[in-house]
Amino acid sequence: MFKLTKIIIIALTVVVTSMLTGCAIHTSKDSQVTTLGYVDEFDKNKIMTFGITVDETKWQAMLDNAAEEEYISADITINGMTIQNVGIRPKGNSSLSSIVRDETTDRYSFKIKFDEYVEGQTWLGLDKIVLNNNFSDATSLKEYLSYDIMSYIGVDAPLFAFADISLNGQTRGFYLAVEDFDSSYLERVYNDEGELYKPESDMGGGEMGGGQLPDGAKEGQGVTPPVANESVSEKSASTAPTAPNPTTQNPVQAMPDRQNGGGMRGMANNGVSLQYTDDQISSYSAIFDNAATKTEEADQQRVIEALKNLSEGKELEANVDVDAVLRYFAGHTAVVNLDSYVSNMGHNYYLYENEGQINILPWDYNLAFGGFQSGNASNVVNFPIDTPVSGVSMEERPLLAKLLEVPEYLEKYHEYLQEIVNGYFTDGKFEQTVDKLSSMISEYVKNDPTAFYGFEEFEAGIVELKELGALRAESIQGQLNGTIPSTTEGQKEDPSTLIDASAVNLQALGSQSGGGDRGEMGGAGGQGGFPGMSGLDREVMQQAMQLIQDAGGQITDEVKAKLVVLGLTEQITMVSQMRSGQRPNGRN
Repeated sequence: MFKLTKIIIIALTVVVTSMLTGCAIHTSKDSQVTTLGYVDEFDKNKIMTFGITVDETKWQAMLDNAAEEEYISADITINGMTIQNVGIRPKGNSSLSSIVRDETTDRYSFKIKFDEYVEGQTWLGLDKIVLNNNFSDATSLKEYLSYDIMSYIGVDAPLFAFADISLNGQTRGFYLAVEDFDSSYLERVYNDEGELYKPESDMGGGEMGGGQLPDGAKEGQGVTPPVANESVSEKSASTAPTAPNPTTQNPVQAMPDRQNGGGMRGMANNGVSLQYTDDQISSYSAIFDNAATKTEEADQQRVIEALKNLSEGKELEANVDVDAVLRYFAGHTAVVNLDSYVSNMGHNYYLYENEGQINILPWDYNLAFGGFQSGNASNVVNFPIDTPVSGVSMEERPLLAKLLEVPEYLEKYHEYLQEIVNGYFTDGKFEQTVDKLSSMISEYVKNDPTAFYGFEEFEAGIVELKELGALRAESIQGQLNGTIPSTTEGQKEDPSTLIDASAVNLQALGSQSGGGDRGEMGGAGGQGGFPGMSGLDREVMQQAMQLIQDAGGQITDEVKAKLVVLGLTEQITMVSQMRSGQRPNGRN
């Protein structure tokens, strides 16, 4: 009897403990899906509420030193539940540095770490959450829709929901809450198995040949590509799509090459491209220095072995979660996010590895739907599905290229694209989704005191987004059917078949680094590019970028002298300050 009572007490204790931590008892991934209490709170069909209670002086000091990204203590009330003494800090790269430079706003994105000051503390099982500020997005929908499409096609995307933020009882702003990739995500999706990395170049992001711009400028370093031929005629007779040429890149999306006076080319850059170079762990510092989980040498060697086999195109299914990766690239290609792995930026993704098999996970989509390096709306609409890269060749992105070289995988990739078109876009589905979401958030956007864009800009952006989405789906369908070339070279040879999207005002959606048909780089309020480059002629921008690239990313005296000739005296100071204030890699 005593033993039975003891067993009952132990069982009840386990259950109660599980309830308090927000975690249900679970077995293997195959037999039972892990349940965490916070999952139910991430309802994408509702608006979450975040109340931040914090000492005003400490809060202001944190904002005044936002570039340091240092945590301060605060009490956070989420959907009515208060968690005391948690860490909160500004987060971001170019979005953060742009706001640091802009005296008119302090609308930072934030990271909340529940156990920063209280060991083991979570919010219903979640250890970290981010609040994204919709930087460069007049619609407030780009990131939401991107994750929604990813989830629709079966990608292991983070949880997300709109969030109304208040600070000490006063409305702070309308944000997007996103589950951070950490131990809670691993438990929810992968039953606590495997390792997570967030590959990021040594200088904080982006690939520029011999060197990179300082961290914080990475999203703005792209040069606006030439404007595409926007003429359109009757579509050609249907032809079956062919496997992509692994050495081509989209001439419209790509950066100008060095022989033509500017632009940056991607390189392996310590691992961000997932290209195999050798067996030395130090050769992949961009991956291993940015581990999101505690890893050991054996873990790192498994990643290197997977990259080696990937580069050789052998034993792909043993080294790559092929189906998951194909789903990712289908969703990623559909939303045209070039501030990512598929461009010369080579960042904004997570790498997951388990027992030697790697997978890619989506992250940071505020510049999706052509908000970065896209030139004009026609470029976005017709972005080629079989060579979906920008500023790099397909062979420089082996996780994409090596899979699409296999006819079976290419066909499956096309099937996933077709599934996205059929299930998310056709018969007005995309327009209906956008209308539903914009209706749900419109009052919050209208009453947002810190918004980057006014309500009229929001409404105008929604109109353009619906049209852009409809045309993008039409182009994808045409590329799948063979009536529109699905590769860069094919589109270059026969531009008359492309969908005409010249009536779409891409700039109205909000963009960074040359969205729309402008001849200038964008300014503040979510439109910033390279530090202090607002209003500069595009050619001057290209020349400046090339000078820095040729100097290996260093602002030498010789480079300074040449930049002065270009009239960039103020920008030299800004870049130098950013370099000296570079934040360390691998922040939690």
